[in-house]
This record gives sequence, C-alpha cells and structure tokens, in this order.
Amino acid sequence: MTSRLHERRRWLGLAGTGCLLLLAGCKGDSPPSARVLPETPQDDPPIHVTGCENTSIDPGRVTLHRLNRAEYDATVRDLLGDTTHPARAFPVDDHGYGFDNNADVLSLSPLLMEKYASAAEALIESAWTRGTLSTCALDAARPEPCARDILSRFARRAWRRPVTPEEVDRLLRPLALAKQHGDPPEVGVKLALRSVLVSPHFLFRVETDPEPGSKTPHKVSAFELASRLSYFLWSSMPDEALLQAAEQNKLRTPKELEAQVRRMLADPKAQALVSNFAGQWLFTRALDSAEPDPTLYGAFNDTLRRAMRQETELVFQEFLTSDHKLKDLVDAPFTFVNDALAAHYGLPLPGSTTPQRVDLSEHPERRGIFGHGSLLTVTSNSDRTSPVQRGVWVLEQLLCSAPPPPPPNVEGLPPPVNPSMTMKERMALHRSLPQCQGCHRMMDPLGLALENYDPIGRWRLKEVSGAPVDATGDLPDGNVLNGGADMRRFVKADPKLPECMTEHLLTYALGRGTSEADECAVRLIAATAEARGGRLSDYILAIVLSDHFTSRRGDTEAQSP
Repeated sequence: MTSRLHERRRWLGLAGTGCLLLLAGCKGDSPPSARVLPETPQDDPPIHVTGCENTSIDPGRVTLHRLNRAEYDATVRDLLGDTTHPARAFPVDDHGYGFDNNADVLSLSPLLMEKYASAAEALIESAWTRGTLSTCALDAARPEPCARDILSRFARRAWRRPVTPEEVDRLLRPLALAKQHGDPPEVGVKLALRSVLVSPHFLFRVETDPEPGSKTPHKVSAFELASRLSYFLWSSMPDEALLQAAEQNKLRTPKELEAQVRRMLADPKAQALVSNFAGQWLFTRALDSAEPDPTLYGAFNDTLRRAMRQETELVFQEFLTSDHKLKDLVDAPFTFVNDALAAHYGLPLPGSTTPQRVDLSEHPERRGIFGHGSLLTVTSNSDRTSPVQRGVWVLEQLLCSAPPPPPPNVEGLPPPVNPSMTMKERMALHRSLPQCQGCHRMMDPLGLALENYDPIGRWRLKEVSGAPVDATGDLPDGNVLNGGADMRRFVKADPKLPECMTEHLLTYALGRGTSEADECAVRLIAATAEARGGRLSDYILAIVLSDHFTSRRGDTEAQSP
C-alpha cells in the first residue's frame, strides 16, 4: 500500500498543483425505499482475518492537520453563516494518496497566512454587521463581561473544544489596547475575534499525545474524535449536538458513535462526502479540466459536463442513503440523466432538464460507474480513448494494484501503421516493446474492454478511422474480457475490491496515507463492513468504530536522540 500519487500522475498525466499569529496559543423513476442508515445488529459476530490473528493494530499518527480549502469554507459557513467561499482565493491545496485532505501535504506558506488574515478580517466584519456574533450588549464603561462571553462562546465553537479562562484572558488583550487608543470596545472585540480565526487552534485540527515519542496507542480525546467525525462526514466543524456529546463524554460508546453517524449522514451537510470523497475517488472533479478535441468531439459542451458530474454524484448519493451494497456501484442498474445526457447516451428521454432517476434494465451498457460519461471522459485523451488511463483507473481506484511508474524516456502510443488499425492492434504493437510488456499486460485488457465507449462516453461500434471496435481484453491468465459486461463481472468478483474501497475511504477519513502497517486494519474493517451488509454506511461505521479512527500514537521519529 505504497503511495500511488506519483504513479497516477505519470500514467494519467494529471500533474498536481503545484509564522502563525499566536495571539491565543497554540423526480423520475423513484429510488428504492431509502434507509438513511441501517440499524446495526446488537451483537456483531467476531471477525477473524486470516494472517492477522496475532498482529497488534497500530493506529498510526496523523500530522498536524491544516484545514484545506473545502474544509475552511464549510467551517466558516457553519461558524459564521458565511457563504462567500473565501478559500477560493487561497492557493490550491496539493494532493497526497489521491486526496486533498492529506495532512502531510497541507503546508502553510507566508502567502496563505496573509490570505488567512485578510479572510479573518472580512469574515468578522461581515458577521459583526449582521449581528451574528453579539450575545450581549457591550457596555462602553464596563465592556469586559460581555466581551468575555462573546469570545468564550465563539472560541469554543471555532476551536472545536472548551476554552480555558487563561485562553480567554489572552483573547481579551486587544480590548485594553483599543481603550488605550481611544477606540470603542467593539474594535478590540473584533480584533480578538479575528485572532481566533488565525489561531492554529482554528486553522489546524489539533490532536495531542500525552507522550509525543511513545509507540503506545492511546484514544484521542472526545473533542478530537468529534472533529475527526465531523470533518470525515461533513468536511466541517462539529455542530452543537456533537460538541455536547463530547462534553458529556458520550462518544466513547459504540452505540453513541453509531447514533451520531446516522444523524450526520441524514444531514444535508453529508453532501460533502459526495463532493469531496467521491469527487476525488471517482474523478468527477477532474471533469472540470477535461477538454475533448472540439473538431472531433464537438458534441461535448458545458451542459454535458454538468450533467455527467450530476449523474455520478447522484448515484453515489443514493448509495450513501440506501441499502445498495457498495460493490454494486460497479454494475448499478439505475442512473440519473436529463434529456441532454440521455440523448448523448442513446437512452429514452426522461422529459426534463434536471437529472431523473432511470432504470437501466433495457440498457445494460450503461450500468454502473463504467457507463458514466464522467469517468469515460476524464480517462481519455483529447482526441482518442486511452486504454492505459482507463485500465490504470480500475487498478488504482478499485483494486489498489497500481502498476509501477513507466520507465524513463518511454515513448507514447505510436501512430497507426495503417488507418484501419484498431486500438487493440496499436496497443499490441506498443506492448511488444520489452520495456513496456510487464505493466501493460494487466492495464491494457481492462481498458480495452471499455473500447465501445468513445472519448466523451458515447457508445460506438466503430472507431474514428472506421475500423470496427475490438473491445476484448486478453488477461495474463488466458481469460478474455469481452466488453464492459465482462469487465463489470471481473471487477466485482475480485476479492481485492472491498479492501480497496476500504483503503480509499480510510485514507480520506484519517487524512493520511496507508502503508503495509495498516494492511490488517484495512482487511478487518472491510470484513466487518461486509459482514454488516456491505453498504456504504456499513463501511463508514466500520471505520468510525475502528481503533484506527478512535486512536493514535505519538511520532516515534520525533524522539530526542
């Protein structure tokens, strides 16, 4: 389970992008009956994972976790009612292990700190003008009691934990400073409020270790667990109900954690899992930068781009709130299309400009994620399909079997020897090169099985050249994948699928990459989720209830010599 980011960037050509102010211390076919989160059996049977019986689980550690842009915007929305998305002006976050919430790559530059300071000033001014911060009336003669109340309440929510009297005392210092300069009390209070938003306790998700250099795992605090839960499911701060549960120490029981997960997944804020987790795991975010060649694929436009994204997001959303098994994402017998996307796919028009749920019983070629135009477009080149990109996506995102990086100075796919060559024949010619054989033996068959889909996701029987599509993929073991239907069966039957889905979800939940040390934990979580029913909600619960989510250890590399 080594890092797959570098390999993905080289294979897919998706190159990534590129002092703290310590004032306060450090409609259509109806879906099946939805159940927001199935009740969990009272007594789950014990799960045994072969080869891990005597392995002690190391929950690992997470680097001090800076809020990424999506988390910052969601947090100030819930804290201040701000919907201006100030983080859009921040530098773009880098990615690690496929996600932009990986703590190890979320650095803090001087430019970003300047952006934080500017955003804090604008956010506090706006909130003060709207009256969302006033819990009392500031008395010009004796402003401290009211100022203390305002700051105590605000810092508790912003820092996602109780604040100490000493911390509030430090926050009150600008009040005295304002008085010395002859300014009204509100000037000092607003300055103090701004300091809360540039404190590391707001900008970072702070987790502490009683013994920073110890290898011994320990439970994270109730408030740290509340933040882990809220940023996993909502990409935002804990709400009052979650903070109160932490204050009452209720989050220590599995029953309460399950109740909180059910409640939180029923909340509209759980859309963050669709946008931020599925958006990166299923590559719908990459659709924004997809630019098919307009001379060859002029049918592609922003209306289709939007409809494709909505299709994948709505399908994933249904998996989040229903009884579908997560593995059924591979061959789900339904999708969501509007008239434009239905026409693009060759499906009956639903009679709507907004996406409608449609049954795919009569159109099996569109079943599951492999029939989605979003995925098929982002894993293609601008002028042709790319069996390599499509194959690598399957290997990395569904089977966690990333190929090694390509050898240096390797040439791309050569032009066809004659115009009638099929993509499969061209790939075979490329694969004949000794340095290309190893990796392409597994990548190519998976991608070639999807050759009936053109670079913008339309079904086709002929290639641009007029040559008939050959959508057969010859696997290394001698078996042949004959088109997308075989691909769906092959992937769904692979025993690595549940563990791979777990690995991606756990990576996102923790904000850190996994390694070989996490293998038994990943296998145990996957087995637990499948035993509970195999729904997406079961995977989420299995992660939340795991030691990896509720515990951590110190940084053994940080010990003094």
